[in-house]
Amino acid sequence: MPKAKVAFTLELATLERLDRLVRGAVYPNRSRAIEAAVAELLARLEHRRLAEECAKLNPADEGRMAEGLRGKTR
Repeated sequence: MPKAKVAFTLELATLERLDRLVRGAVYPNRSRAIEAAVAELLARLEHRRLAEECAKLNPADEGRMAEGLRGKTR
């Protein structure tokens, strides 16, 4: 997958924590560590958004729709 170079600012304490992960061989370098962190955060946010949308659904309406789908596949 193509990659793009970006620049950003971190608090020194955050950078030190990141560097400890790299020194401990959890990640091969800062870029990989930051890429993994961003990907994980985005996945969590997307999952939470999906869960929030699902929570808005009416279980009775969902059941009726599911029953309607079962009837179409027979």
